[in-house]
Amino acid sequence: MSTSARIHPLPRRAWLLTLGAALAVLLSGAAAVILPHAASAHGSVIDPATRNYGCWQRWGDRFQDPAMATEDPMCWQAWQANPQTMWQWNGLYRNEVGGNPQAVIPDGQLCSAGHTQGGLYDSLDAIGPWKTTSIGANFRIKLFDQAKHGADYIKVYVTRQGFNELTQPLRWADLELVGQIGNTPAAQWTPETNGVSIQVAGSAPGRTGRHIVFTLWQASHMDQGYYLCSDVDFGGGPTTPPTTTTPPTSTPPTTTPPTTTPPTSTPPTTRPPTTPPSTTPPAGGCSATYRVTSQWSGGFQGEVQVTAGAAAIRGWTVRWTYANGQTISSSWNATVSSTGSTVTATNVAYNGALGAGASTTFGFLGSWSGGSNPVPALSCTATA
Repeated sequence: MSTSARIHPLPRRAWLLTLGAALAVLLSGAAAVILPHAASAHGSVIDPATRNYGCWQRWGDRFQDPAMATEDPMCWQAWQANPQTMWQWNGLYRNEVGGNPQAVIPDGQLCSAGHTQGGLYDSLDAIGPWKTTSIGANFRIKLFDQAKHGADYIKVYVTRQGFNELTQPLRWADLELVGQIGNTPAAQWTPETNGVSIQVAGSAPGRTGRHIVFTLWQASHMDQGYYLCSDVDFGGGPTTPPTTTTPPTSTPPTTTPPTTTPPTSTPPTTRPPTTPPSTTPPAGGCSATYRVTSQWSGGFQGEVQVTAGAAAIRGWTVRWTYANGQTISSSWNATVSSTGSTVTATNVAYNGALGAGASTTFGFLGSWSGGSNPVPALSCTATA
């Protein structure tokens, strides 16, 4: 497989260093450090990388880089929703399912294990162009178990041919079982520097293009199941078992409010219709312009730029009405809600105050099913 695995260990020395750094920060009155919960030290599929593990791999050292918004929009929306989704990539489990996950985890919520742990992993259910790992019809998943729980069983599923992850929520009926193993104690897994790992073979003939590999790992120490989504592209030809690498120790960095204006970049997909020209906002008011930054069959990514007028503002609200059945599935840098075809977006805590003439942007992912995806007219209301 094309993804090289880095595992996020939490050895005792790292915990002591992190705790010392946190105490020093608190004593100096500086900003707090995000500390991962001890309960997150479990495991996940690291090849092909799960959604949140892949986001941590690609962006963990630069999770505030605004380039993520255009280069990796699905990870961007997940980081904006809750950075802990990625820092706790090895804690996506649900307890006490009683062997019947279909009765507990609704369709459309499989990648978050039914909004488990207070919604910590909800952003992983978002529909859109998640980064993929290239695999062949015969492949192996590699599951890393930091806590050495072992497995009552591990089942590997793949979405059926015809499923479109760019437009459809993942349902149980969309999955086909393609590989599994039974009870396997951790002593039988492969030793790693900070845990153990195991590989499970899968065979999914007839698949082409984008798919989701869904792994259900039932840990042995209690009724605890892990529900793990990995995005793949069946076009990679024959694959070999993933290699084991010794990862570096890392802990989450100190956070500051994310940068709200990502740099301009050319997306790899088709360009949208031309954007209407900006208008000069009135004094004390605001204006907003809308553009589609990338578009694919049935889906798109959009961006709105909000600009203050000749006087500073404390907040803003942007509204528009879609004319061709478009809907928004997720957003970042704004609180977005929809009533029918009308969309309302309001600022979040860190980007509402704008100086005279200053701008900020927010983004979103959406779907469309009509013959076109036209740019709507926007209105902007400011709080002075």
